[in-house]
Amino acid sequence: MSLLDVQTVPRMFKVRQEFPRPEPLDISATVAAQIASVQDLLKPNARVAVTVGSRGIANLREIILTVLDALKAAGVQPFILPAMGSHGGATPEGQKRILADYGITEETMKVPIEAAMTTREVGRTVDGVPAFTSTTALAADGIVVLNRVKPHTDYFSRTVGSGLIKMMVVGMGKHDGAASFHRTAVHRGYEDTLRLLGKVVLREAPILFGLALVEHQYHDTARIEAVRPEDIESREAELLAEAAALLPKLPFDKADLLVVDQIGKNISGVGMDPNVIGRHAHHYSTLLQNVLEVTPFIRRIYVRGLTPETHGNAIGVGLADAVHARLAEAMDAESTFVNVRTALTLHNAKLPMHFPNDRAAIAGLLDTLALSDPALARVMRIRNTLDLATLELSEAFAGEATAHENLTVLSKPVEWQFDTSGDLDALA
Repeated sequence: MSLLDVQTVPRMFKVRQEFPRPEPLDISATVAAQIASVQDLLKPNARVAVTVGSRGIANLREIILTVLDALKAAGVQPFILPAMGSHGGATPEGQKRILADYGITEETMKVPIEAAMTTREVGRTVDGVPAFTSTTALAADGIVVLNRVKPHTDYFSRTVGSGLIKMMVVGMGKHDGAASFHRTAVHRGYEDTLRLLGKVVLREAPILFGLALVEHQYHDTARIEAVRPEDIESREAELLAEAAALLPKLPFDKADLLVVDQIGKNISGVGMDPNVIGRHAHHYSTLLQNVLEVTPFIRRIYVRGLTPETHGNAIGVGLADAVHARLAEAMDAESTFVNVRTALTLHNAKLPMHFPNDRAAIAGLLDTLALSDPALARVMRIRNTLDLATLELSEAFAGEATAHENLTVLSKPVEWQFDTSGDLDALA
């Protein structure tokens, strides 16, 4: 493979993507009001588990601390239940380490964190699929199911996705529950499996209420809402529609190359959100023509590194066409393999070709596009798939960017700023 000279790499300019910006949410007041709305479900001195997952939820530390304070004020004794399926290497220590990255520790939250991985089968669906729930959660007097509601990484349904039901089935199910769910879903479908197992957990586990979070395109909290158990299924469908409408997206549906600074479990369940990049956890094509009619259609993806919060879990690396060598070196094989084996998405752990620096990777991938003039390639660069407000575009997008009603051009096109090692600085 021949590497192109840097002069053939397109020049880049920075833009800001404008999304509708809701009024800032008063987290403390909102949480207090929502807990008050379900006060009748809280019994004095009850031990109550509060689920906390592994995703990089906006304002997570503040939300959890405020929820715990509100529960204490209501007279109950809360504790934190790490609820993240097989993440963190499927170990108590690994799951507590993930929470610590978000500033959630026993010292900062002033409550216990009970991270045991043991589960118990609580029942079966009508067709015999077992549902598992954390024994720690089952030993509590009640459970507050807290999670962000958003489209799943395999956008399989418009009425159920990553939210309260998935937290009950997969997160609270620890490794056993996650494995049971995925092994059934690949045969029977994600939506039906989630719904059926969710009904079992709702019936058998001491669920007090759900606390649903919705975020807007600036990766900030748009809604916090307490949902009574009998309303979880119907209300989650409504919240999912709201979350889908607020999902950040790339400004253009077609690109030759997407450069992603970081992927990680705190960003998405598969490292980078397939709803943003158009490559889904179970399939994608490297063809240069969009024969599968994928939206958006990104011909090549290059990933520069992992987030610190993912602790080497590089799930999703297989969705990229190339990575920086430092990502390959930082990959924790055991953590990654546990995750993909549980999710049954083995190709998400496949390591693509890797380059010694950014300059070689970008030039090398442009060379695979068979373009008559690589300097005219349509290239986008983002920090990650959660943060899409500020990004870089190649000069080929200049006319479209100027005409785009939601884009503000922040700089003139300039050459890539590679350092002496051939690498880029992090995208600000």
